[in-house]
Amino acid sequence: MSNCSEVIIIGGGLAGCEAAWQVAERGVKARLYEMRPIQNTPAHRTSFLSELLCSNSLRSNSTENAAGLLKEEMRRLNSIIIHTADKTRVPAGLALAVDRNRFGSIITEIISRHANIEVVRKEVTEIPPDSTVIIASGPLTSDSLAEHIKELVNEKHLYFYDAISPIVDGESIDYEKVFFGSRYNKGGADYINCPMSEEEYYRFCEDILKGKRIPLRDFENISYFEGCMPIEVMAERGKDTLSFGPFKPVGLQRPDNGERPYAVVQLRREDVEGRLYNMVGMQTKLTYSEQKRIFRTIPGLERVEFVRYGSVHRNTFVNSPRLLIPTLQLKGRDSILFAGQITGVEGYIESAATGLLAGINAVNIVKDKEPRIFPDTTSIGALVRYITTSGSKNFQPMNINFGLFPPLKKRIKERSLRNNKIVQRALDDLDKIMSEDRRDACPTGKG
Repeated sequence: MSNCSEVIIIGGGLAGCEAAWQVAERGVKARLYEMRPIQNTPAHRTSFLSELLCSNSLRSNSTENAAGLLKEEMRRLNSIIIHTADKTRVPAGLALAVDRNRFGSIITEIISRHANIEVVRKEVTEIPPDSTVIIASGPLTSDSLAEHIKELVNEKHLYFYDAISPIVDGESIDYEKVFFGSRYNKGGADYINCPMSEEEYYRFCEDILKGKRIPLRDFENISYFEGCMPIEVMAERGKDTLSFGPFKPVGLQRPDNGERPYAVVQLRREDVEGRLYNMVGMQTKLTYSEQKRIFRTIPGLERVEFVRYGSVHRNTFVNSPRLLIPTLQLKGRDSILFAGQITGVEGYIESAATGLLAGINAVNIVKDKEPRIFPDTTSIGALVRYITTSGSKNFQPMNINFGLFPPLKKRIKERSLRNNKIVQRALDDLDKIMSEDRRDACPTGKG
């Protein structure tokens, strides 16, 4: 156990900010280190804390799926990330998408002004000894810190390549060739749909397969996360892969003739005003000039202006099943915790959720209390159980999904009803945990 009453958090991303917030709100001092803008990364563009990179979407907000359930659990646990996302939301159907700049700005202001949080803009190259530390340095951990962590855990880092979708200027879209709508009209007409004929779609696939790509180091060892697969890599699996994936036209009809397009490219708002649009599912490692040439063949985007091109960057994560216990503590070094994508979770909300748990447990360590293990019936518990127990030989990152939850006591065949039961069980079990914590916090047992 650490003798220090302060918690040190390394990394000012979503996980680090969530951890610092949870620590500070429990009356413990938090010192949050963020190396930007003193030391930048290949992917970040601002000095904001919790800067969002590859998308402005935190995925579905509906508790009918696991991502929505995870967000609801975090809301109930006073998550700064989710509360801020709710405040900065932009129209995106059932998804919780945010105004990227407002989100980062508000998080930065709240964290920087908190009486119990000290923000230090400095690169950390070694883990401070004799301290309670949360390592939330993210997928773009600096080389020097990565080397120190490698020595700490006595293992090489794993990595995969994460691809970023382009962002375009909304005013440069040809609105006479596109239409607004969401698949099956769910959540409103929040997406711009660029319809493609069969001929246009297959010509596009040919172009991206032949397009020039940015060369990468360690090319032979590239391992992409399935949820961020570059479009050209998907197309290599077969020319129909995109039409059954991000370009699928099901549930969409052209307003001019009522017919379903052969394929669609969807654009999602990046800001409230609709000035910027993210090209959904269009993550790529094509060169910038090729992106401009090929993506401008998409109907409605012939003269589009790119605010940000797609790119690829390396993500780093540790072998959590071998190294971490379900409290997110490092085996053999219980005053050191890991949080965020470096643990092997994938996604914004998953990263923030591990930061939330790490923050809670860092306070428990400082106060000499038993660290919290969430039951695997909750989404937080199910996610952490996966990354800490799934097997270390072929460990790969994971989003939250209902497949990670333990089965119900009574088998239910109908999927939607089964998922609803899983959601209700999770929220009931979470409420029990929160009630126990409130009782523990009150010496008299009266809340």
